[in-house]
Amino acid sequence: MKLVRIICTALLLASCQSTQPVNENTVLPVATANIPSPVDEKVFALTDSGIDLLSRSDVNRFIDNEVKHEHYSRVELENFFRQVRYRPSIIRGMDRPGTSLPWYTFVQNNANNIRISSGNIFWQNNAEVIQAVSKHYGVAPQLLVAIVGIETNYGATMGTYRIADALTTLGYHYPRRAEYFQRELAEFLQLVYEEKQDPFNFKGSYAGAMGMPQFMPSSFRQYAVDWDGDGHRDIWRNTGDALASVANYMKQHGWQSDAPIAVPVAMQITPQLQQIIDEPTALKYTAGQLRQLGVIIPAQIGNQEKGILYRLEKSSGKYDYWFGLNNFYTIWQYNHSRHYVAAVRQIANGLSYSNTKL
Repeated sequence: MKLVRIICTALLLASCQSTQPVNENTVLPVATANIPSPVDEKVFALTDSGIDLLSRSDVNRFIDNEVKHEHYSRVELENFFRQVRYRPSIIRGMDRPGTSLPWYTFVQNNANNIRISSGNIFWQNNAEVIQAVSKHYGVAPQLLVAIVGIETNYGATMGTYRIADALTTLGYHYPRRAEYFQRELAEFLQLVYEEKQDPFNFKGSYAGAMGMPQFMPSSFRQYAVDWDGDGHRDIWRNTGDALASVANYMKQHGWQSDAPIAVPVAMQITPQLQQIIDEPTALKYTAGQLRQLGVIIPAQIGNQEKGILYRLEKSSGKYDYWFGLNNFYTIWQYNHSRHYVAAVRQIANGLSYSNTKL
């Protein structure tokens, strides 16, 4: 379906009715982040309050570049920009200062008993497709459940913003990350073309993340899967598509079957070890290197295995220490927060249908 036909139809309907380095512990999953509410928000059209995107040179450069892909004409893209709406609540949400939560607070917000018990119900209701997807991709079933659980509470809170509005608002009214969101807007227009859908029907978070797994458009295009073969990658309503998309992402990012995410370690903290803990997340140090520095790592972890030394604050000023392995890093690439990875692991290991601990 051509975008111009979709947009023209929408315009007719409208006329009949007279939208820097990351501090790793601040990256909250969409389901539990402090999300701005669109309720009762004044939504500005392009011509309201002097907002006219088509008069901006950066918008016209964007249009010029997209026309080169030959999926859309200039008229189609101009019609698209005439229909998007500026959402002030999105900017307020992005500008709200982040708070670095200690682990003992983060885990209660994101991996509590209610989240785990809801995961058991979700698994019971979708057992067949969960097992089929897990077997096909070689990704642990409890991980798949945990990811959609922490991201959107098993599909209950996927976001209500039009993706077109969110990405345009951030791409052209949020200078700090404008380049990134303009790239995601371009990816979004490509996925709309590929899915043959109305661009204004896509809903998600105020940052433009979509569906049960909260994929950004670039991740959607690269990793989303049409599990049931119906011609659409429906990560909003189709549980198989959503779980297979998460599994495909994990597999493509190096998930290792039957391998743990992390193991507890013991140590006497030294300035050198604290420096290693504070370094950016990467598979940089081997277990053997850390053992030479006095870290006691379980014997089943070979000296050549690389990982991440990190700590979790179990109560004020008191820490548990961990060695995150390859699968830890795989999940971290999904959401750049060590607390996020630890919470995913806690949900996965707490599920009653799980046969093994990750």
